[in-house]
Parts: sequence; C-alpha cells; structure tokens
Amino acid sequence: MSPSSATVWKTLCPFWGEEYQVYLSPSFHAVAFYVMDEDALSRDDVIGKVCLTRDILAAHPKGFSGWAHLAEVDPDEEVQGEIHLRLEVVRGTQACLLRCSVLEARDLAPKDRNGASDPFVRVRYNGRTQETSVVKKSCYPRWNETFEFELKEGAAEALCVEAWDWDLVSRNDFLGKVVVNVQRLWAAQQEEGWFRLQPDQSKSRREEGNLGSLQLEVRLRDETVLPSSCYQPLVQLLCREVKLGVQGPGQLIPLIEEMTSTECRQNVATNLLKLFLGQGLAKDFLDLLFQLELGRTSEANTLFRSNSLASKSMESFLKVAGMRYLHGVLGPIINKVFEEKKYVELDPSKVEVKDVGCSGLHRPQTEAEVLEQSAQTLRAHLGALLSALSRSVRACPAVVRATFRQLFRRVRERFPGAQHENLPFIAVTSFLCLRFFSPAIMAPKLFHLRERHADARTSRTLLLLAKAVQNVGNMDMQTSRAKEAWMEPLQPTVRQGVAQLKDFITKLVDIEEKEELDLQRALSLQAPPVKEGPLFIHRTKGKGPLMSSSFKKLHFSLTTEALSFAKTPSSKSVNELNQWLSALRKVSINNSGLLGSYHPGIFRGDKWSCCHQKDKTDLGCDKTRSRVTLQEWNDPLDHDLEAQLIYQHLLGLEAALREKHQELSAGAGAGSVPTGPGEAPEDPLAQLLQVLHDLREAHASSPAGSPPAEPTCLLPLQT
Repeated sequence: MSPSSATVWKTLCPFWGEEYQVYLSPSFHAVAFYVMDEDALSRDDVIGKVCLTRDILAAHPKGFSGWAHLAEVDPDEEVQGEIHLRLEVVRGTQACLLRCSVLEARDLAPKDRNGASDPFVRVRYNGRTQETSVVKKSCYPRWNETFEFELKEGAAEALCVEAWDWDLVSRNDFLGKVVVNVQRLWAAQQEEGWFRLQPDQSKSRREEGNLGSLQLEVRLRDETVLPSSCYQPLVQLLCREVKLGVQGPGQLIPLIEEMTSTECRQNVATNLLKLFLGQGLAKDFLDLLFQLELGRTSEANTLFRSNSLASKSMESFLKVAGMRYLHGVLGPIINKVFEEKKYVELDPSKVEVKDVGCSGLHRPQTEAEVLEQSAQTLRAHLGALLSALSRSVRACPAVVRATFRQLFRRVRERFPGAQHENLPFIAVTSFLCLRFFSPAIMAPKLFHLRERHADARTSRTLLLLAKAVQNVGNMDMQTSRAKEAWMEPLQPTVRQGVAQLKDFITKLVDIEEKEELDLQRALSLQAPPVKEGPLFIHRTKGKGPLMSSSFKKLHFSLTTEALSFAKTPSSKSVNELNQWLSALRKVSINNSGLLGSYHPGIFRGDKWSCCHQKDKTDLGCDKTRSRVTLQEWNDPLDHDLEAQLIYQHLLGLEAALREKHQELSAGAGAGSVPTGPGEAPEDPLAQLLQVLHDLREAHASSPAGSPPAEPTCLLPLQT
C-alpha cells in the first residue's frame, strides 16, 4: 500500500501537514518515504527517499519525530520479494559439490511497463557463473533448475544468488540478491527455505544532505489482537453502560473522558465509536454523550463548541457513516470550482486586479467589478450547494438521520422556550456544517473529494465558500457577521440558505423510524455497475435431479463500491463492499483449512498468468495472508482491533482508575478491588479493573503471532 501526499507546486520548501495511518504486515522490515517531482508529460522524477527500519521505529516507542536527510535512490537498492532455494553439500569420492536448486520466487519488483518483470537468476561461486532461463512477464516465477559447483573444504568464498529482470534493448534491472555463507552450509549439509532478497549496497553513495531533508512524525504501534472471546467482557461492560445511559450506576464513559488527555481524545473517540457502530449501538453511544454534555452545559452559546468526547465522537461518526453522502452532495460543486479556476475575492484589501485579466479587449476590470463578479460566483456556488442539500434528505444514511433526530430532541428538551428556538437547529448544523461540510470544502483532498490539493486561487474560492456555509450553519447570527463585514454581499443568499437549512433539518428529524430500514437500503448515489444479472442460489443439499424449486432467483449488481442483490432489478438491498470484505476476512482468520498459498493471477489459456505454471490445480505461487486489502482499503469495523486499542488506552489509565476506585470505595466502606478470577465485583469500575487484569493475563499467556491471535502493525505518520 502506497499512499501519496498532494503536490506542492513550484517550491523547494514544501509543507504538507498530512496524516496517514498505514496497516503493515507483522513481518515488515522497513518503511520508505519517497519525495517525487511531478511531471505532467513524462514520468515523475524521484528526488530522494528516507528509509526507517523497524529497529529505528522500535527504538522510539513514543514516535520518531524530526528531520531526516534524503538519500539518493539507487535502482539496485529498490528490491522486494523472496526467493526459494535448496542448498546442499554433496560429498563424492573424487570431490565435494555445492548444489544450488533455484526453485521459485514471489512478489518480485515490477520493472517493466506492463507491471511485471522478465526474471532470471544468476548464481555465482568461486569465479564461475551460471544462469537460469528467463520467465516472461511474471513477478512469481518458477524455475526448478539446479546448478553444481566444485567445493573445496575450508573455502571461505560465499555463494551469491542474484535475481535480474531481462531486457532486450536496455541493460538488465537488478531485482535483489542472497549471499549464502558456505562455511555454515558445510556444518548443516543442507538448507532449504525462502530467503528475502537484499539490495546491492556495494556502490559508493553521495554525501547525505545534498538532496534536502524531510520532516516526519512516525509512530509504530505493534498490537497483538487476541481472539474475540477475550474481549467480550470488556465489550459487554461498555455496551451495558451505553444501554443504561445516564440512569446507569457506572458512569464509566464520563470517567474515561475525564482521564483522557486532549491529545488522545480523538483517537479514543474514534475507537469507541467504531466499536459501538459494530455492536449496533452508535446512536445510543452518541445519545449518552449528548446527554452528558447537555447536563454540564449552562450557557447555550457554548454547546458542542469544545473538543469534548461528544464532539470528537460525532466527527468520527460522520466520517465513517456519512462520507458517501458528503461526496454526493458536495462532489459536483467542488468539481465545478476546480474546473472553473475563477479568481474570487470579497475582501477589498486583498483584491489583485492584475490576476483577473481583461473583461474586454481594451479595459481591465475595476476593483468594484471584481468584487461584484466574485459575489455572483460565490452566490451561485452557495445556492447550488444548499439546493443539493435540501434535496438530499432521503439520501442521508438512516443511522445519521436517527442520530441527528436524537440530538435535536435532547437539545430541545434541555433548552425549551422561545429564546432558544434556533438552538436545536444550531446543534445539528454545528456538526453537519461546521465540523463536516466546511472542513471538506476547505480541504477536499483530506475528505477524498479530490486527488490533489487546490492551487492558491482555488483554495481562496473554497475558503470563502466554507465561510459562507459556516454563516448559514450559525443561522446568520450577528456575531459571525460582525467579524468580516466584507462578506455582506452574500447575506441575501445566506438568509435564504438559513431558511432552506431549517426546512431541511425539520424534514431530516421528522422521518418516522419505521421508514429507517427502507431508507437505509436506498442508494441514490450508486456507482455504475461492473456486472449485473440473475443470481441463482441452490437451496438444498439433496441428491437426484435438480428441480426448479431447488433454486432461488435473485437479481444482483456488482459495482466498484457495493455488491447488492434483491428479488427484482427495481428493488434494492445493498451490502457495502467493506462489509463483504470484513465478513470474508473474519471468517477466514480461524479457518483451519486455509491454504498456505494461492495464485494472485488467473488461469488463462494453458497457464497461470502470475507464475506461468501449466498445472491448473497447482497450490499457488504466493503465500496467503489473513488480512484483506483492496488498493488502500482496510476494514473500517475491525471490532477486535478496536477493542484491543481501547484496552491499551485503558491500561495506561489503570493507575488513575484504581486510585479513583479506592477514593469512591473509601466513602462507601467497600473493600479492596478484586483481582482473582473467583471474585465477582458488582460496581462497574471494579469490573473494569478486573477485565483489564484478565486481558493483561491473556496477553501474557498468548504467544505473539500464533493463531488465532493476529499481530497488527499500525503506522500513524505525518509529513
């Protein structure tokens, strides 16, 4: 997986400020960061790279932070993959032989434009060189060729096995090498296995620092995820808290919020939200947070304005549950702004007439004309956005609608009266507009609306549009208008937008709950189908002639984003792609019959496209991995991983939680916190401490990496 940042144009000192979270294989060796120079007509040039090994990241448990020198990128060092070798010492009557069998290789670097390579292997020992045949267009070649070399006892020379990509016109490309210690092989007599290909580091390097430096913040989290049953007590305890709500005796959620630092609150909110989303309790969890914040809020104008757990959780909720909805509403408007590239400015102190050009053949535009034309452009964009939003009531995901309805209801109950008439609407817009739509307008790349950041001119248009949306979201309050008087030309559209937005929210929160299931299945923004048609499901396992009643006929549709099936083409029952992949991954983790290898290609004609083997029943050329990846997709609802991350966070708070329990129990005359398996504490805080104790013991007794536990490396990084 290779995420890429936006392009910063025409500068030698770029700033990105982008964050990524990458899921790595537990066996990864290093992480490389490449700085590229983008070219519109030719291939992008590589300026340099920073490579952080696993040892470097492990030596910085709190994260690696600082400037790192860019190093020159040598094609001979850009290697990947493994090679399968069988090595043995054969003792004869006349002499000893070193026998090297080159069996196969996997995951080789693609060096050719067709996305593959034409690999062959060169074996060198004691001045002699032998080569395998060339396997065309494959990154998973098989050779099954054996070479022999005369071996003298006590010889110190190493055996070198090199993989190369054959090229007809240009020079061959280096794919990696393995150096074998022959003296060690003398003692073992035979060795067979997969060897990781190493780069060729024999060349002299340029002095570091000549290519510039890259500032990074990288933290490696190496998590061992236990079987689901181990996390059930923690999940059940937290779910019970949410189901009981503010009437419950435990109050673990507010205690977690109180003890969580501001820096960690966003991560904790996201983990809790995903955990409860997977349990079907996202709305209940957010409702509990709404009630807690409303209970401690006395001033209506400060409601949901802080970085509380409620605000952070709601942000995460909208990004997880409402991203496709956001794309459907905002996508066309954002694309139009990028395509038009109009000069837009409302602040007279920032108007630059020279950037506008000429409105006619002879006369440049005046400042007043620039301001009026800019106002017209922004009014058009804002009007289009508000119209799209007004039409999107039924496109809004059901769980989002239900959550907003509950928020609207709670705020109206807490602040009744005519003077707070707009407050329930402002509570909804504080999340929908101020924390979701406006940030997406200002930085569309971060919300996957565009592949690149906007240039300076487009960024200014987006910023002004986002400000206008914020004014609409604030219900056109005088305080927001007074800050920037030059936004006044947009006020007629803003006032009209406030009325549209209130009407939209009224419809959004008034939809009956009995309609939720049907509306959840509606997909107005469906991607074009890749394949669709009838789907026959065999109902029975009986023998004999197949009758028509043995099959159930459904209509299915496969798109790049979803797989759906229904009784007729007109009816829809959608299962999101990530839900399918999530289910498949979870089913396969504990599959005792899981194959150890598979073919990443297809059997076309008379051979596999990946390794060119002609046996259709061949076991496979690439090892099977338990994680499912699709480009940059990762399972957004990995419940066990979320539970593990919550456990790790609570483990850091354990001392404070234990102190809090002792403080509370001292007043009630309770005894000490139970730590043995035979004791059953009744109060939730004591139960939580017991759960943490049991999970710590489970981790201590579980060997890392052994099934069904699954190590997961998370790499949050910032450039």
